[in-house]
Amino acid sequence: MLPSAFVFLDKLPLTPSGKVNRRALPAPDPAQRTLGAAFVSSRTPAEERLAEIWAQVLKLERVGVHDNFFELGGHSLLATQLISRVRAAFNVELPVRAIFESPTVAGLAERIRGWGDAGWGDACVAPTTNPIQRVSREAPLPLSFAQQRLWFIDQVEPGNPA
Repeated sequence: MLPSAFVFLDKLPLTPSGKVNRRALPAPDPAQRTLGAAFVSSRTPAEERLAEIWAQVLKLERVGVHDNFFELGGHSLLATQLISRVRAAFNVELPVRAIFESPTVAGLAERIRGWGDAGWGDACVAPTTNPIQRVSREAPLPLSFAQQRLWFIDQVEPGNPA
């Protein structure tokens, strides 16, 4: 529940009745979202790719490796977009919680690299799945679990509308 941007004004625009004129308020400049932190550029290819992804998701020109995702305007919905793009770029399966625990590019890059080095690859690498195969429609198809449940209830109490 933190504001994503602050706009400093010398004076609030007022309506003739003395209320704040919301329509006259300036829109926050996305380029000004950094909160005064010194910019540190990417040091590794992974950090560079992560910084590009963060800049796309947050709609910023550049993101430093020590910039905090949430201080730059990120929130939980953007975190899910970020995780999805990181999954596609690095072929790792990260929980959204990873952004909250490592909210900087450097922290997330270290976490991704650490998972691969520590042999936790099964926990973070996207599982390879077989493509869905077509089955013949000539024979009866197996029931789903929900259908089996309804069939079982009907066997126990025939005609029960539940």
